[in-house]
Amino acid sequence: MSAVSMAVSASDTSAPPSQFGLINLMKAIAAQFIVLHHLALYGPMADRARPLMPSLVDWLNDWGRLAVQVFLVIGGFLAAKSLSPQGLPGLANPVATVWRRYAKLAPPFVVAMLLAIVASEIARSWMTHDSISEPATLRQLAAHALLLHGVLGYESLSAGAWYVAIDFQLYAMFVFLLWLCKRASRNGGQAWLMPAVIAACAIVSLLYFNREPDWDVWAPYFFGSYGLGIMVWWAGDPERRPGTGALMLTVMLLGTLVALDTEFRGRIALALAVAVFLFVFGRSPLPPIAPRAEMMLNTLGRISYSIFLVHFPVCLVVNAAFTRFVSHAPIWQAIGVLVAWAASLAAGAAFFHLVEKPLGRLWRAPQKTVYRYRTLDALATRI
Repeated sequence: MSAVSMAVSASDTSAPPSQFGLINLMKAIAAQFIVLHHLALYGPMADRARPLMPSLVDWLNDWGRLAVQVFLVIGGFLAAKSLSPQGLPGLANPVATVWRRYAKLAPPFVVAMLLAIVASEIARSWMTHDSISEPATLRQLAAHALLLHGVLGYESLSAGAWYVAIDFQLYAMFVFLLWLCKRASRNGGQAWLMPAVIAACAIVSLLYFNREPDWDVWAPYFFGSYGLGIMVWWAGDPERRPGTGALMLTVMLLGTLVALDTEFRGRIALALAVAVFLFVFGRSPLPPIAPRAEMMLNTLGRISYSIFLVHFPVCLVVNAAFTRFVSHAPIWQAIGVLVAWAASLAAGAAFFHLVEKPLGRLWRAPQKTVYRYRTLDALATRI
């Protein structure tokens, strides 16, 4: 599977943007690598432009996918911040928590898949290429809407569609572990139980599941990187005893190094580097930079999920247009690559404001109403 991820972009922080400016910087940079990786991997423009920059195209094709590890580790980091900041088990309503995650991911994802279907039909009329999906079926679209397309064996309608499903699985797995450990820790031991369980699951993932390609449609395959992010958040908690945090970090470092010694994987080495960086700098604000630059950086981080969702349909249509209407000379096709890149960012910003953000408001409105009624019921009960 090609590596694309904006899962972390679906993990919000309630803190001021400047507090997590470095994370936004990492997301913004990794997002560009994802778009460029897909431009190099799919569509004929990059192939035709390759004589101008063969090393760059080959590098993006082969290694650009590793940017997914940035999002996996950050996803775990922010999930721990949101669900269990102190590393304690338990959630008030795990089913509702998982449902909120689904409601955040799925609606804009379905809209993006519809755009991908339209883009494939436009591209099909202008060129013939194996990057164009076969016409979608209702069952295929339904499987995507349920985030089960990979598990059920359906072809993805868009590059990176697999990752939305994996992000949801990872989040649900973390929620389940929090709930299960709460039930198992009624007699105490809460302070150490969650870190021990997450560390064990992550190391098992690294030593076994991540080495078995047949597992790459399931969360355990990716939980090693995701678990690194979770553990780094907990280890860096300023209220935690330094010795405890150091022990947690050491366990994960040693477990990851053993996994790399067993079978070296560049993606896991990068995940480890990202985790160490987050441990040192993840809670730090950005160094002072120009206000405009900071605003642009935070904007790119905020819209990264939308960029992920729409960049492939945009790139597909631009590829088809430059195949049908523009000279195939390398210089013109290289310009097409730049046009597709810029158009992906612009389309991502538009999608965020026109689709992702409004759908988020539609979901939050009934939730606020339910919360208000529950509060009134509780007050009436007390009276």
